[in-house]
Amino acid sequence: MLTINLNFVLKLTVLIFCAGALGLILNRKNILVALMCIELLLLSVNFNFILFSLYLDDIFGSLFVLFVLTIAASESALGLAILTTYYKLKNSILLEPIKTNKFKI
Repeated sequence: MLTINLNFVLKLTVLIFCAGALGLILNRKNILVALMCIELLLLSVNFNFILFSLYLDDIFGSLFVLFVLTIAASESALGLAILTTYYKLKNSILLEPIKTNKFKI
């Protein structure tokens, strides 16, 4: 059986988390990229929960991942629904008018 070093997987999850955080910080224009970066953050946290659940031989980490994944899926669905409604109204998905409240409905 193939065994993977715990440090390697932790470094991988830190790398995924930093990529999501950096993308969220550096993103200035696109809402879709912001949603994908939030999903990367949640993915890295879930990966840590699964890793330690397997390492400690405990089921609670896996159960917590199930709850986080359902909340992340509902967050993505709600965010995309709001995004499509906003696009129908404004024909744009830029973040700048939303941040500065310079739009009229």
